[in-house]
Amino acid sequence: MNVGVARISLRIPENMDLKGKRMVVKSITGRVKARFEVAVAEVDDNDSWQLATIGVCCISNDKRHSNEVLSKVVHFVETGGFDAEFLDYSIEIIDI
Repeated sequence: MNVGVARISLRIPENMDLKGKRMVVKSITGRVKARFEVAVAEVDDNDSWQLATIGVCCISNDKRHSNEVLSKVVHFVETGGFDAEFLDYSIEIIDI
């Protein structure tokens, strides 16, 4: 069994409060969950108005499949036209 984990860092430049940030993050996480059927949540920068870090998890029998799904998620977030600027990402595949 393989667990793939992606960490995506975003900046929300037009945001002025945590409520606005929550709306943007909820939109991104909801669309990622619906499209890719992965686990996704905000995992860091919880108290920062203009920064968000999203974690995505995929479980599979094949490392390549986990990596492919997470790469597609990263590409979707980067090019999805959300109200957030894509900063950075990392993908890690853990063999259990």
